[in-house]
Amino acid sequence: MKTVLCFGDSNTWGFVPESITAPFPERHPYAVRWTGVLGRELGSAFRVVEEGQNGRTTVHDDPFAAVRNGKAVLPAILESHKPLDLVVLMLGTNDLKNVFGVSPGEIATGVKVLAQMILNSDAGIMNRPPKLLLLCPPAIGDQLHLPDIAAKFPNAQKDSRKLPKYYEALAASLGCGYLNTQTLIEPGSDGIHLDAAAHARLGSAVAAAVKAILPS
Repeated sequence: MKTVLCFGDSNTWGFVPESITAPFPERHPYAVRWTGVLGRELGSAFRVVEEGQNGRTTVHDDPFAAVRNGKAVLPAILESHKPLDLVVLMLGTNDLKNVFGVSPGEIATGVKVLAQMILNSDAGIMNRPPKLLLLCPPAIGDQLHLPDIAAKFPNAQKDSRKLPKYYEALAASLGCGYLNTQTLIEPGSDGIHLDAAAHARLGSAVAAAVKAILPS
């Protein structure tokens, strides 16, 4: 059985877009989430490990939310789930928040730090590095109807659409797999999180990419 670790943020966790104004976030059922779709399409020869967290960044400490720094937790997650055949990495959306003040290119540099941690780790088979599939996250959509959220992401609509060129170049330099989700899906009603249909499309696309990297 091959093991695939999916390391991401709220769109890996399965945040329901309509719950953005609720007292607490709602979560899509496992079978609806893209990770669940991925597991179903890969079949019994694969085990999909879901590691998503709301608000997770690449390398930044969020002053308003504790323990959101992906760099800080990734080594422990790799260690706890080893041996891994493949890591699917999709982060960068939360780095677009105004509080961090980083450019699209700097966001990709944060992703590079994580990618190199994975590719230089002993978390794979026989203590070798696992393979890596890098996903460029979805673009940020219209948030004019959510002014409090829009204030946290003032330039995100524009900057998020600049990410693919940096992520694609990063994947090429690392020699890893790459998928630009912005060509496949758009965010749901809150302009950030995916609805059920987007999860289904993303899960199917990732499954095809995983099968290409890890053929039976």
